[in-house]
Amino acid sequence: MNLPPDIEFHEDIRLLIHRPHGALTEAMVNRVIASIGDLEADNAEPFNRFVDAMAVHEVELNFRYVIHISLYRRMSYAGRPPVKTAILATDSAVVHYARLHAVLTQGSPIHVRIFSGRKEAAAWLGVPIESIMPKESRKESSSAASS
Repeated sequence: MNLPPDIEFHEDIRLLIHRPHGALTEAMVNRVIASIGDLEADNAEPFNRFVDAMAVHEVELNFRYVIHISLYRRMSYAGRPPVKTAILATDSAVVHYARLHAVLTQGSPIHVRIFSGRKEAAAWLGVPIESIMPKESRKESSSAASS
């Protein structure tokens, strides 16, 4: 499956990673939701999600849209095994909309938590911290380890 460049799927650890950058827009979220839906259709086993929103500098969303998309995901994922969505964010607008998404998915199999640090997010997801580091950081740390 061809994923957009800001989305990675690690089948070995059952983790989808989205790394938005710049402006967080409805078009971007729609593209991610479509990719998640395609992966859910192609994979019998559930997978967790990690959103690294540290490079988002502008949010072009509104309450109506976030409510709509959260309820859509809640309904489209109903009756499936539980999954976790960890959102790494410090921008107040991103955190605000992420909290709204978390509230709207409560009671569904989609469990959402917002984190300000990678270590905590990785621990909650049950994956090595290296797996959620940006590619540039992974390259730097492997170069430093081999020196």
